[in-house]
Amino acid sequence: MDSAPKMCFECLQRRIEADFSGRVAFIHGISDSPLPFGSQAVVQVSDPDEVRPQQFVLNYVPYSRDDCLGRYVDEFCALKGDDGAAGESTKSFSANQVQAEVSAGISDISSALDTECQHFSNGGRTIFLNGCGTCKCTSRFSCSRTITSLSPSARVDCASCELFEELASYFSSGSLEDQLLHSICFLIEGKIAGRESVNFLNLVGLPSFKESGFPGCIRHPNIGPILGMLKSSMQISMMLPKTPYSLENIMHYSPAALQSDWHVRFLIYQLLSALCYIHGLGIAHGNLRPSNILLTDTSWCWLQIDEKQLLNTMVSPSDEFYTCSAGTFCSEGCSSYALYADLSVSKHDNWQSCFYSWWKGEMSNFEYLLILNRLAGRRWGDHTFHTVMPWVIDFSVKPDENSNTGWRDLSKSKWRLAKGDEQLDFTYSTSEVPHHVSDECLSELAVCSYKARRLPLSVLRIAVRSVYEPNEYPSNMQRLYQWTPDECIPEFYCDPCIFRSQHSGMPDLAVPSWAGTPEEFIKFHRDALESNQVSFQIHHWIDITFGYKMSGKAAVAAKNVMLPASTSNMPRSVGRRQLFTEPHPPRQVAGMETHQKNNGQIVETNHLKELEEATSFCEKSWHLAPEYSVHSSNYMKNDITESELLTDISENVSPKEPEFIKNFGQTSSIDSNSLMENIEVDDDSIGFQELILWRQTCSSEVTSKRAADDIFSIGCILAELQMGKPLFGLNSLASYLENGVLPSSVQDLPYHMKVVVEACIQKEWNRRPSAKCLLESPYFPKSVKSSYFFLAPFHLLAKDESRLQYAATFAKRGALKRMGPFGAEMCAPYCLPLVVTSASDAEAEWAYVLLTEFLKCLKLEAAMKFVVPAVQRIFQATGYSHLKVSLLQGSFMQELWNRIGKQAYFEIIHPLIISNLCIAPQKSSTAAASVLLIGSSEELGVPITVHQTILPLILCFGKGICNDGVDVLIRIGGLFGEKFVLKQILPLLHNVINSCICTSNIGRPEPMQSWSSLALIDCLTALDGLFPVLTSETIVKELIEDINCPYVKILMHRDMGILVHQNAAKSLIRVCQQIGSDSTAKLVLPKLKDLFNEFAFSQKKNTYSINLVGNTVGPKVKVSEEDCIESRRDLVLLLYPQFASLLGIEKLRHCCPTWLLIEQFLLRHQNWKWEHAGNSYPGVSDSINARRPLNKGSTSDSVPSKLLLNGVGWSRPQSQGKKGKTNFMPSKNMSEYYQNPVERHGASSDLGMQEPWSWFPSPAASWNGLDFASRAGGPKDELPWKIRASIVQSVRAHHGALRSFAVCQNECTVFTAGVGPGFKGNIQKWDLSRADSMSSYNGHDEIVNDIFVLASSGRVASCDGTVHIWNGQTGKLISVFSERSLASTQLIERDEDNMLHFNPLPSGILSTAFHGNSYTTMDYLEFNDRLILGTGNGSLRFIDVNQGQKLHLWRSESIDSGFPPLISSICSSSSVKVNPEETISSPSWIAAASGTGHCRLFDMRSGKIIASWQAHDGYVTKLAAATDHQLVSSSLDKTLRIWDLRRGWTAEHTVYRGYNDGVSGFSVWGKNVISICRNKIGLSSLQSAADEDGQYRATPQHLYMADGESKNMSVLSAIEMVVDGMELKMEKGR
Repeated sequence: MDSAPKMCFECLQRRIEADFSGRVAFIHGISDSPLPFGSQAVVQVSDPDEVRPQQFVLNYVPYSRDDCLGRYVDEFCALKGDDGAAGESTKSFSANQVQAEVSAGISDISSALDTECQHFSNGGRTIFLNGCGTCKCTSRFSCSRTITSLSPSARVDCASCELFEELASYFSSGSLEDQLLHSICFLIEGKIAGRESVNFLNLVGLPSFKESGFPGCIRHPNIGPILGMLKSSMQISMMLPKTPYSLENIMHYSPAALQSDWHVRFLIYQLLSALCYIHGLGIAHGNLRPSNILLTDTSWCWLQIDEKQLLNTMVSPSDEFYTCSAGTFCSEGCSSYALYADLSVSKHDNWQSCFYSWWKGEMSNFEYLLILNRLAGRRWGDHTFHTVMPWVIDFSVKPDENSNTGWRDLSKSKWRLAKGDEQLDFTYSTSEVPHHVSDECLSELAVCSYKARRLPLSVLRIAVRSVYEPNEYPSNMQRLYQWTPDECIPEFYCDPCIFRSQHSGMPDLAVPSWAGTPEEFIKFHRDALESNQVSFQIHHWIDITFGYKMSGKAAVAAKNVMLPASTSNMPRSVGRRQLFTEPHPPRQVAGMETHQKNNGQIVETNHLKELEEATSFCEKSWHLAPEYSVHSSNYMKNDITESELLTDISENVSPKEPEFIKNFGQTSSIDSNSLMENIEVDDDSIGFQELILWRQTCSSEVTSKRAADDIFSIGCILAELQMGKPLFGLNSLASYLENGVLPSSVQDLPYHMKVVVEACIQKEWNRRPSAKCLLESPYFPKSVKSSYFFLAPFHLLAKDESRLQYAATFAKRGALKRMGPFGAEMCAPYCLPLVVTSASDAEAEWAYVLLTEFLKCLKLEAAMKFVVPAVQRIFQATGYSHLKVSLLQGSFMQELWNRIGKQAYFEIIHPLIISNLCIAPQKSSTAAASVLLIGSSEELGVPITVHQTILPLILCFGKGICNDGVDVLIRIGGLFGEKFVLKQILPLLHNVINSCICTSNIGRPEPMQSWSSLALIDCLTALDGLFPVLTSETIVKELIEDINCPYVKILMHRDMGILVHQNAAKSLIRVCQQIGSDSTAKLVLPKLKDLFNEFAFSQKKNTYSINLVGNTVGPKVKVSEEDCIESRRDLVLLLYPQFASLLGIEKLRHCCPTWLLIEQFLLRHQNWKWEHAGNSYPGVSDSINARRPLNKGSTSDSVPSKLLLNGVGWSRPQSQGKKGKTNFMPSKNMSEYYQNPVERHGASSDLGMQEPWSWFPSPAASWNGLDFASRAGGPKDELPWKIRASIVQSVRAHHGALRSFAVCQNECTVFTAGVGPGFKGNIQKWDLSRADSMSSYNGHDEIVNDIFVLASSGRVASCDGTVHIWNGQTGKLISVFSERSLASTQLIERDEDNMLHFNPLPSGILSTAFHGNSYTTMDYLEFNDRLILGTGNGSLRFIDVNQGQKLHLWRSESIDSGFPPLISSICSSSSVKVNPEETISSPSWIAAASGTGHCRLFDMRSGKIIASWQAHDGYVTKLAAATDHQLVSSSLDKTLRIWDLRRGWTAEHTVYRGYNDGVSGFSVWGKNVISICRNKIGLSSLQSAADEDGQYRATPQHLYMADGESKNMSVLSAIEMVVDGMELKMEKGR
């Protein structure tokens, strides 16, 4: 067979349109040369209804009746033509006939053999073994068998559009290998499975890989599928799925996508598995290089198979640098032949020869730039990554080579010329990520605009603008040049057709006036590109576009810094590849005329210098011509003949039956149990020695030179993946093959990789290991093999639901558990995306199983990375989701809580559960979410329930919260009882009602009115549900006696909607029914007097507009037609009969002076007359009693008293704005309360900008809720209500002062340290959910001044001058540490034995042993489980908690000649955790503060003092690391300071002043600092702005007691943050 046809892309497009009747759209051609010639194209089905149609690759192979592939295709096409029925049965060749023919292990062999399978009989084994001689190769099997084995999925038939569409649909639906995956599922479950499942597992190495393969009808999972072989008149088009990436793309544009060494090994393991299979068939790939290694969207590896492997022919991919000959296979009269006939690209073997030819003037600029584009990966015809050329003239005037007029400056990028230096400098200096250029040098928009006259309108509508406007496209070349900052395309230098429009509404692109026709312009433009004027400068343009000016200082100087990709670890198929790291040499011929005029000796000297520079440049750019194959080198070409190359050493072995044939028909031993045995966890004991031993004892060697060449390629690819550059260039490979000298870069490889690479690239081909030997080497850990066994079936061409079922079935059997946490983590990115897209109920069950198994098996960091985002996306989905309901109803949420911790759960998961109660909720989801919230509230306790559940739910009022959402509020109130409702819920509901009424007062737009009305209805519904929890006395006191009675306020407000008035009236009637007639007459009716009088004395019908807000969503209570109120008059008519029924007519008349007028109106218009019947007004009682039922079993008496708050005080409702006589101006931006919890730690908070001492944090700050104002359409700075700082929970912890406390990792337990009985140290252990002391530790003789919970062991470290380490669960003392003074005569231990002896240095490190006095403070280094202790003489002591011994001691020198100051506070950078899923890293510095206000910064590794400065004028009370470069300090000098460690210590820093006393402590929470000053508390921001005079001021506010009025007078001594978003404050004497 001839080599693949090379057609120009226009002829290739016409060929595809002819073969498939124009119903297959040509996207772009694929070429392996710099010219637009090739045999492959990217196509898709022309379906206007499909948004993102699946793309495929068509590869055209020349058809010949005499070669094996031609006869193979003819056989099946003839079957279809001769016998329609038979042809129909062979439509899917692989799925039917071949499986019956060649599947190993079929019990009835005689029935399975047909046609060529008869050679399996005794008389035909010779033919079976010797293969086919037609293709000049020695394969173990015949060509038809080999073709079938490599393309079992291929449909063989004549080309037609119907067939193409059928194959496309079949592939997109996942039906190709779906049945096979189902069979594997049956095998895993222990059920009866088809033989094909066992055959597939044999392919992937279960129970082990085989040296000798057997042709089958099952595709190897790492062999790229061939979907069809479609025969046309002169060619065979192979239909392949298009993959998004190749390994070459990843290596060039996103090398970080291969995230770790494990991923590299996994990739190589997949390649070797595929090679083991094809080598077992007796063939080799022959062209193994990164461009032929395809990666799917999940980065699964496919080895590309084309006609070279199908015919098993020897192909030398680098015989010529580019092998195509322009126009060779184009149709007759093709214009492309003339366009490219003069190009000499194909005459050069490699890039180096191309460079020298261009440098010497033998190659044109145009050709050389095409070659550079090809090396950079640019693809001619691909609009997203098109070949780029420079604009060389500016079209202002006709350029003259003797002057600079009309020429473009090639030393600057087109972007720079278009934007100007000033704009680029501004962009660079003001951008968060400094950059000059934000887009590609040639964008898709520019390419399509350039080619607009030749492209289909459908392409223009997608790439340029959805609405086609022909007048918007530039009409001439000068306008086109000025319009875009992008570079040019090669068509403007070679193809005059680009000027001619094929669209009726778009005129031709006009050429400059000095060029008469497009042909003349093309010639002039091309001559300009080749002129000396351009040749003198073209190397500058190459430096900017492909060279060293793309990075580093050179890019900054050239204003060419590109905006980097936002996600560098994501695979990409396009990008800017930097080809050169050195300045590109100028073209020599450009200066030849100048040289000739000079002295000959000078000319020779200059020429030698330029030649030396060019040679050096070329040597440093050797990586542009990588070598992956031994036989592609000139050295091997001269020494090896074709017959030697194809030699198979199996020929030297006497023919015998392969093992597969011997066992043909036998039952396989693979079952579910043996399958699980092959899933293993990593064994850390395997190391370098095992790898060396494997190399020495490996007996399985490669069987042919061609197979050995594949192994050589594997070694080269493995080395390049590690080093980031090729292992061999042309010269280095020739040197290695001749002298055996490896490149020096091999020494840079890791030791384990070096052993494998050296084995693969052995000079003697028969010493290289086989693919099977490499697969079984210790280089591949068990996690790689186990993950491959798990993922190989997962990547079959099957439906998503089948893949999900397989993964869940295998995981449920314990596969993930057996492979260990690391193996499970590697499998998670492949499997969990399917969980999110599960649709059916069956899929939801499998997804639930898979999520549960991954949650059990993954470590915390991996669970946060993979499982939590999957759960987030599930909960964020709208509409019905069976999986969402299952997650909410099952035990999964409890397991998730336990796995990721309370903090992460409340920041990420809990808000999403609440969000399912609003935003178009679905009934099943809301019911499950409500049950979960109610059930968890008792376990959480009061404080967390209030902040994490109650407040977010109330924030949803008016925004579509469902009945179940309001019911959660009601039932939690019933669960905790009357006191909880009274102190926690009612004040919040009052605030909402007041805010809504204020909103209505100021005449807000309709959306805000809508929010107000709906929120009021929600509040009324909640109040109605809470009535049974409250006693009548409480209802009277809280809802009736108050001057701000909510019902009366709503009824008396004229601007409320009728639905709000209606609900308020009915709610008021319910209240009156519960409190009785006497209280109603005494307390309610007087408040309604104005309403009755207004009706009675009104002389005309009210003319104000009635707001019908709420009709779109409907009220929360069903409203009968009789109750539809049309005006406020009807409101009175609704209330009066109800009150008459409740009070009696006489009592009502006595309380209502206008009763006569009202009753007359009722009689006249409603035919109502008082008749005592014992029943309420008809039509109203039903509506009133139609409220949702409440569980009355939960009363205040049944709630344990320890669950109740001991004083909870919300402030009285405040307006968020400043209300004047005529206006109402809000003063706070509401959006700041709705920060995404996942991004909260990394984002800057503005809470402290305007009111730094307001309540912190608002519940909304830790909840991704809805923005009231933005939903309602009002201004962004509107807040419905405000809550002031108040005590949420208060208990008396100690008899005396409380000095310190620590929060456990479970965030439910707190240890407080303070003064106990007898003025001794006492530590209490508290359960936050119950506010109850669980136990105490009384081992200290002195007052405890510091305490830490050691996260790694659960132990507690407490300090009273000595340090006690004790068990936090049992209180048992483990060890005690103290410093002995020099005067002590009894030393328990020698510190010198554990001292790090440093030389005397000015850094202040102690050089000899030192015994100081008491410990004053401490800090915990979680990364190595050590304590740092500060002493009274300024020293720092390190203690190893695990070993129970003291380590080294650091001592800082005295500031003056006096006594050394004591250490008052310590912190380290390791305490910084931006996100909860981040792990603690090793600290880089330690900061220590003294009692004199001095601070020192130590280098953690060396102990040297990095900096020392006077931080405060008084005692430093606390230090804390806000970030790795920010240090926060507080002092008794009444200031709080924020230090930027990146600046000098004399530089300006942030100082918060305004405190009226010393700052006794603070806590860093995200980007905010919460500090305490005596009995006041407040908030400051790490990134706040100064006031007008440049000062940072703070005005601390009082902390209010439970009554909301009286101030807390206790002095606050310590503060800490807990997860529920509230401040936990411990006070002296409490």
